[in-house]
Amino acid sequence: MASSSGNSNSPGSTLLQNSGSEYDLHQLMDQRKRRRMESNRESARRSRMRKQKHLHDLMVQLSRLRKENHQILTSINFTTHQYLNMEAENSALGAQIMELSQRLDSLNEILNYFNNPTISNGVYESEAFETSAESLSCIYQPIVVSGGIFQY
Repeated sequence: MASSSGNSNSPGSTLLQNSGSEYDLHQLMDQRKRRRMESNRESARRSRMRKQKHLHDLMVQLSRLRKENHQILTSINFTTHQYLNMEAENSALGAQIMELSQRLDSLNEILNYFNNPTISNGVYESEAFETSAESLSCIYQPIVVSGGIFQY
C-alpha cells in the first residue's frame, strides 16, 4: 500500500536522503578544508613576517656591532699611538737621566778635586789643572729644549 504522504520509505527516497547527506558531508569537508587552507596560509604569512622581522633585527644588530667594533678599533689605535709616544719619550728621558748622572758624577769629581787639593812636587794639583772653558767643554754641554725633547 502506497501512501501519498511526504514520509515515504521507498528505496528511491532513501537514495535521495543519502545523496543529500553525502552532499552535505562533502560540503562540510570542503568547508573545513578551505578553513584549514586559509589558516595554513595565515600561519605561513605570520611565519614569513616573523622571519622577516628577525632578519631585520639581525641586520640592525650587525650594523650596531660593526659601528661598535669600529669605535673600539679606533680607540685601540689611538691608545697604541699614545703608548708608543710615551714609550719613546720615556726612553729619551731614561737616556737623559743616564747622561745627566754621568755629568753630575764628573762635576762632583771636579769639585772634589778642587775642594781637596793634594800637593805633588810642591805644587797643588788644583793649580796645575786648567780651568779654561775649553778644558771643561767636554764635560759641560748646555741642555737645549726643542719640541718637548731635550737635546744636548
